[in-house]
Amino acid sequence: MFRFVSVTLAAVMLVMPLTISAQGKDPLSFNRLMADPETRNAPPPDDGIHDPANPATDMLQSPREAFGPLPDANAGNYVDWVKALQEGLIHPRYDLKDPDMTPTVMDLDIVREVKGSMPDVVFPHKEHTEWLDCANCHPAIFIPQRGANQLSMAAILMGEQCGACHGRVAFPVTQCRACHSRSKTPADDAAKKEEAK
Repeated sequence: MFRFVSVTLAAVMLVMPLTISAQGKDPLSFNRLMADPETRNAPPPDDGIHDPANPATDMLQSPREAFGPLPDANAGNYVDWVKALQEGLIHPRYDLKDPDMTPTVMDLDIVREVKGSMPDVVFPHKEHTEWLDCANCHPAIFIPQRGANQLSMAAILMGEQCGACHGRVAFPVTQCRACHSRSKTPADDAAKKEEAK
């Protein structure tokens, strides 16, 4: 048994330098979201996701071409999708079978008070229901009842609760102020409004 483990460990150690050298000097080269601006949203044959040997890959539109006229964001695929929707630059289809289906938009903000010095969280239903049906989140991710959901940043960072989308297909949780946007006291809000004048 010891001899088998020793031989296996030696084989792994021989392969490891090859793997590291294949990545180059950048330890984050595996993460496509950490790419240099010049290489972000690469054409499908060069993106490391699509099969460049497949002739149909060349027929796909390049993300750079598709995203070019859309408003910029500073994370994810660098497109501000909510702003693009609000400005009428994109027109999502809400049903696969019915092209005339419209969303049921719920214009309701939920404020969640948080402990500590971070600003409180404002959850805007409107921005979410312009894209998603209620059933995307309720009841599987969030129980639609006051006080029924105990949220935590640990769970969100593990891909649960808000993290089911944020950090995957929506802006990442590293943009703290996108959610933590309400001051703790009304006096703080009034001071911000005065500063903006």
